[in-house]
Amino acid sequence: MTTPRIGIIMGSASDIPVIEKGVKVLDEIGISYEVAIASAHRTPLDVEGYAVNAAQRGIEVIIAAAGLSAALPGVVAAATNLPVIGIPVKGGALDGLDALLSVTQMPPGVPVGSVGLNASLNACLLAARIIAVHDKELSERLKEWTKKKSASVAESRSKLAGLPAAPDEAYNI
Repeated sequence: MTTPRIGIIMGSASDIPVIEKGVKVLDEIGISYEVAIASAHRTPLDVEGYAVNAAQRGIEVIIAAAGLSAALPGVVAAATNLPVIGIPVKGGALDGLDALLSVTQMPPGVPVGSVGLNASLNACLLAARIIAVHDKELSERLKEWTKKKSASVAESRSKLAGLPAAPDEAYNI
């Protein structure tokens, strides 16, 4: 089994559908990861243990997904020097606004990067890019993935049937 390079922790199993959307890109670009469930409020010692032990187990970046008060990313960041990316999860009375504000408003000295609501794809790509800074092979795989996504956008222009489409040369630099 390959040592996971990205650790993904979520506060509850209800966050699994959010995470599943993001990890597909990690599978596509061939970067190892693991997924954990631990709650900043219900199992705080598990969260701290996960964060404290992550680096020595080979984890290079931690992604933490949580909704409502979204304390999980901050609790993880307080217990490790690894980069932590928070995913605020939609839900509750404020439909995720509370989670977004919680993740982005960390006190000085406890940095957490944040992506948009439910944006696990961007969190996974950001984690991969952080690791790719010192991994040339991963950097090349990311470039190829990006080229494929760019090509699919260009191909989608053919679906403008019946609309006055911009000519191909309009996109050239």
